[in-house]
Amino acid sequence: MSRTPDLEPTQAADERVYDLSLRPRRLVEFIGQEAICTNLRVFLAAAKQRQEPLDHLLLYGPPGLGKTTLAHIVAQEMATTIHVTSGPALQIPGDLVGILTNLDEGAVLFIDEIHRLPRPVEEMLYPAMEDRKVDLMIGKGPAARSVRLDVPPFTVVGATTRQGLLTGPLRDRFGIVLNFSFYDERALFEIITRSADILGFPIDRSGAGEIARRSRGTPRIANRLLRRVRDFAQVDGLETIGQTIADKALAALEIDGKGLDRIDRVILSTIATKFGGGPVGLDTLAAATGEDPGTIEDVYEPFLLQQGLIQRTPRGRSVANAAWIHLGLQPPEKSDSPGLFS
Repeated sequence: MSRTPDLEPTQAADERVYDLSLRPRRLVEFIGQEAICTNLRVFLAAAKQRQEPLDHLLLYGPPGLGKTTLAHIVAQEMATTIHVTSGPALQIPGDLVGILTNLDEGAVLFIDEIHRLPRPVEEMLYPAMEDRKVDLMIGKGPAARSVRLDVPPFTVVGATTRQGLLTGPLRDRFGIVLNFSFYDERALFEIITRSADILGFPIDRSGAGEIARRSRGTPRIANRLLRRVRDFAQVDGLETIGQTIADKALAALEIDGKGLDRIDRVILSTIATKFGGGPVGLDTLAAATGEDPGTIEDVYEPFLLQQGLIQRTPRGRSVANAAWIHLGLQPPEKSDSPGLFS
């Protein structure tokens, strides 16, 4: 039985339809991540020539870069079905057994947030991935017995934003490991142009370039910003998205020239003004900003690190010189007085 992770309750129905319609469905339509696509073409072609399922595939990287999209593309390219679930949804081994025993031959099992699989479920997945067997305990106490069930050949596609949280035994069972990186402006420009064409709202080069520049290197954010800029253009009676309306819309959304939103700036300014530039621990920073520590670490921090705006040290997070400049603040002067043990 196919399972789909729950969508955010605030996400409107039309947004879900658009989000699905903007996703590429074949590998030739996938823009960016050239090294991943080049290698995956070889792996897919080889598997199809051998008439075997693709080897188990692990996709890792920051959110919004196309891991879920690529999982669906793998199923499409292999002309097979895809069953979608997530680590938190598989609470007990029986949940996994129910899915595995109902898979079609050659099917793709996509597990989002695979690093959050409970340990008993993860251990049941090992023999299914390696030997295509699943061990099921029937009964309790002295009458309990183990039954080994056959599982049809299948491909596990796991996605995670935190590869380091995967256990070694699970990570080693993936024959293909692909790392997603942030997109450059050229790739985002192509994605935005393609999405605008699908949405049926023309966009010129300057408008697409402006949105691409402020999209944090992330296609999901680029498509979200495009839809919001389209709303401003539509209300203003414009027939084409240009740089002027893009500037107006993104300013209203509090997205600055580097692509930082209000929360990004709150994080940077909190470290700078409340903690003297840092270092400050993650939990302390989360309490000071009112954000969840996991959200800061998984959603905001990767881009800030990539842009050289914050630094991670053993003692915590600190802001870099570029952050002081971007915020328009004066960094504190370093003391020249000798230390206690100088």
